Amino acid sequence: MTKLEEALPRGFYLQDTRVAAQKLLGQIVQRRLPSGETLSGIIVETEAYLTDDPACHAYRGQTPRNSAMFGPPGHAYVYFTYGLHMMLNLVCAPKGIAEAVLIRALEPVEGEDTMRENRGGISEIRQLTNGPGKLAQALALTRLSHNGLDVTAPQSELQILANASPPFEMVTTTRIGITQGVDLPWRYYIQGNRYVSRR
Repeated sequence: MTKLEEALPRGFYLQDTRVAAQKLLGQIVQRRLPSGETLSGIIVETEAYLTDDPACHAYRGQTPRNSAMFGPPGHAYVYFTYGLHMMLNLVCAPKGIAEAVLIRALEPVEGEDTMRENRGGISEIRQLTNGPGKLAQALALTRLSHNGLDVTAPQSELQILANASPPFEMVTTTRIGITQGVDLPWRYYIQGNRYVSRR
């Protein structure tokens, strides 16, 4: 049985964003629904986005859309993309330095039936959370409710929990789904995990 610990502290998000992206692998995303039900999953794939990175939303400065990235570390940056999907990012670096880690894939732990409902009744378990848009839909994340949310707060409905996970091998590779900064090796995933979006 996976042992769940406390939420990762704010200091976790003050280390180098690329290191944070690596260390987030194996940790738990936990979403508490208004009903009291808990949805959660192990982080199995991440990508880092830095201020001098042309693929970073903050590359050209602050806007209403990306303002959460410029806020305190340890907060969620949730945005809508392609007119279809929400994406969950975790803000890293001190306030005013806009960097974040995109959570690209989860391995479901709790609330699988509700996640299936949120994903339109999908039957294939591997397709439930093996992509950033899929996992945001499975967890019922919205920009209105979750963008800027403090994931380190004890009563937050969205938290990142420390997880005593078994050892794993990490793969480092280039990011996907972008058109700029494609050569930067800032994508990380757990080798052999079936929920990784793309190997």
